[in-house]
Amino acid sequence: MNKPLLQIALDTYDLPSALGPLQRAHQQIDVIEVGTILCLSEGMHAVRAIRSLYPDKIVLADVRIAEAGSIISKMAFEAGADWVSVVSGAAPSSFEVVLAEAQARQKDMQIELSDGWTWEMAQRWSDMGVQQVIFKRSRDLEAQGQLSWGQQDFDQIHRLAEMGFKVTVTGGVKPADIPLFAGTPVYIFIAGRAIVKADDPAAAAKEFQDVISQTFGAAPASPPGIETPG
Repeated sequence: MNKPLLQIALDTYDLPSALGPLQRAHQQIDVIEVGTILCLSEGMHAVRAIRSLYPDKIVLADVRIAEAGSIISKMAFEAGADWVSVVSGAAPSSFEVVLAEAQARQKDMQIELSDGWTWEMAQRWSDMGVQQVIFKRSRDLEAQGQLSWGQQDFDQIHRLAEMGFKVTVTGGVKPADIPLFAGTPVYIFIAGRAIVKADDPAAAAKEFQDVISQTFGAAPASPPGIETPG
């Protein structure tokens, strides 16, 4: 099983607040997420700036497309994003047009699995050619008091992987959570505040990488259409 990538989520209100921790942690980071809040506050300027500063990294514009998919994805890709995000509740046509924009540029899209997604929807996305989904911890289990990752989460990740998806995991992930995923086909782990708000972002990111390596081994996954950063 390949070693999952590590993604930093930059959900700050301005670019300087994002670039500070990123500059300190970037050597330990595989994917840089220009978070939804940052995209809204700074626009595609944030994507352009991060693309310029870190040309060897994968850059995700977390624009969470719900409609106007062709226009928004084109803006993000032209600003330098490698990937864009689409919410699972988007209009059906949005998935098709975003995927077309991505494939035309040898880029990619991720579908964020929000409340209400179904396995029938997932099968349609798979049939369409979507490669990536973003999985969050079960909110039903959280509501029942389970504050950690559970077997239901792991079972769903396995099923998504069996359908052909590369599965990104998000939702307050901490280094201590990573060993729970041993044997689970995770493509990317997302860490936000655990790195961005750390006193030493570089050390925090290295801790994630160390635990990921200990759990999964050292061979990194290969992003679709993009060389894995060295």
